[in-house]
Order: sequence, then structure tokens, then C-alpha cells
Amino acid sequence: MRVAGPGELGEGEKERWRALRAASEAPRNPFMEPEFTEAVGLVRPQARIAVVYEGPEPVGFLPYERGPLGQGRAIGLGVSDAQGAILRPGLDLDAGRLLKACSVSSFAFDNLEAEQRLFVRYAAEEHATYVVDVEKGYETYESVLRAQSPKFLKTTLAKERRLGRQAGETRFVFDERDPAALRTLMEWKSAQYRRTGRQDRFAREWITRLVGRLAQTRAPECGGTLSVLYAGERPVAAHFGLRSTSVLACWFPAYDPEFAKYSPGLVLHLRMAEAAAAEGIGMLDLGRGAAEYKDALKTGELPVYEGAVTRPGAGAALHWLSREPARRAHSFVRGRPRLAALAARTLKGAARLRRG
Repeated sequence: MRVAGPGELGEGEKERWRALRAASEAPRNPFMEPEFTEAVGLVRPQARIAVVYEGPEPVGFLPYERGPLGQGRAIGLGVSDAQGAILRPGLDLDAGRLLKACSVSSFAFDNLEAEQRLFVRYAAEEHATYVVDVEKGYETYESVLRAQSPKFLKTTLAKERRLGRQAGETRFVFDERDPAALRTLMEWKSAQYRRTGRQDRFAREWITRLVGRLAQTRAPECGGTLSVLYAGERPVAAHFGLRSTSVLACWFPAYDPEFAKYSPGLVLHLRMAEAAAAEGIGMLDLGRGAAEYKDALKTGELPVYEGAVTRPGAGAALHWLSREPARRAHSFVRGRPRLAALAARTLKGAARLRRG
């Protein structure tokens, strides 16, 4: 085994990585492709890749980040929506030995794929990631919505028509290349984070730089995709995510609050589903975390896992102290809907006080 920086993989190694992903039972999520790890490596100098060999051939890859005290974490933890190792099917590895070879005392994850047999046994929690199946085309998806969410679909389509009449003819661009549109989206999203009392991800320079780099990535299995809904010439909703040939990973959606009465974010997601189906993409991954719009749009759920593998010793204790109390507190709140609703209202109130 060798440990390399993301920019140090040879083209043959990256092709082997892609071939292993193609052989996996998991959906071809773009967060699990070498291009995502390479982009993180350009903005996170602690990014590493463990390459596992059998003879001269690579049979496994583990992208990760190593903290200053030797704690390990999934690559891009906190923003990556699919995590784990890329392994040859049936490969038998020992997680503790792998971590030791990586010189880390732990490997933390919060969106571990269900097929990650090496790490799933160490999960502390299971979560649902919400998905939209458009494998059979958009018309079939609409028929599913008519059956399971008829009021939602009827209302959203009516709002789309009203938006066109009152604010200017609507126009949707699935793959917008205008950098100004991306900047607008990030401004909307930052304002949304502050408005709801959440930490502003775009206030963290590495995340802003990562999104900027991925916006220029056009690999077949990991391409940055900016989708924008316009009313007249004015953008009213936008989304930036990553796509492969079969999965659109939804990442950063936002809209202009001035147009909130038209539900432009919901309209945007319907048009994204339509465009994705036309491109041959079979699934939209809306990510984990409950939300009303996800419940309305979804056709199913997939499990993802949160937890950590730790090696015995001081490193395991350090991981527990740094992450477990907060994780358990969050889990306690999430598991009690009334308490979660109270926490959300409190965060919004605190945000208003800060603005005041």
C-alpha cells in the first residue's frame, strides 16, 4: 500500500478507480469519483489517498483527510454526500490495519454508502438520503407525483405559470456556464444560512474555492452542474451540484426570497428532474436531512451512515471527545420532532437578533 496526495495518482490508477466504481453495486455518485477527491486536495492540503495493491495492480482506494493530531475523516467531510472506500468486490481488508497504514487513529464519516461493508459495522447512526427516480423518464415521474402528492404537483405547476405571467416568461438552463449566476447562488445560500441561524458554509474559504473548482470540472462521471430558473432575464432560483452519467447529486439549492410566493425552488427541482431524465440520468440524490420539499419530491430513500472507525489508544479517546458529545446531542434532538422544531425556531430567532 502507498499513501499519495490527490494530485499524485497516475492516469492508470485513476482509470482503475473508475473501473472499480463501475463494478460497485452502489449508485455512481459523483462524490465518490477521483475528480472530487482531486478538487478537495487543491483546497485541503491534508487530503490523502491510500492505494491498496495486490501485486502491481491497485485493488482499492481510500480518500481521506488527516488532521494535525492524526485523526482521519472522510474526504470533504461536512460537504461530501457520499463517502467510503473504493474497493475491488470481495476484497478482504482489516479496517484497523488500513488506518494504521494511513497513519490515522480514526476515520470519521457522516454519509457513508450502504455498500461500504468495511466500515458500516462501525456506524453509530443510520440516516435516510432522499432520492428521485427518473429512470423511466420524466412523464413517468410526474405520474408518480400525481398519485402520491397530487396537491403538491398541481399547486407547483400553477405557481410556475403564475410566475411566468407576473414576472416574465420562465426559462430553465440545466447547465449554466455564467460565473455571475454561480456567485448569485452563493449569495442567496449565504443569506439563507444566516436567516435560518445555520453556519454559513460559504463563509469558509475552502468550500467557496472547492465549489469554484468543481464548477469547471467536466469529467463524464463528475461534472459540476449549475442549473438556473429565470423569469424574464432575472434568475429566481438556482442549484449547484455534481452529476455522473447516472446520478445528479443535489448539493446547494437556493432562490431569491423576493419570489418566494411562487415557490421557485420547487419549480427548479421539477425542471431539474425533467432535464436530468432527458440527459439519461436515472436518479436525483437530494441528500440526507428531512425537509418538506424532499418529502414532496422523493420517490424513495437510501440509507447512509454516520460514525467512525477508531484504533485503540489515545487517538480513539481524542476522537470521542471531539465528536461524540455533539453528535449524540444532535441525534437526541433529531429523534424528537417537537424538540427539533423548537430548536429550529430558536436558531431563526437568534439569527434575527444578530441581524438586529
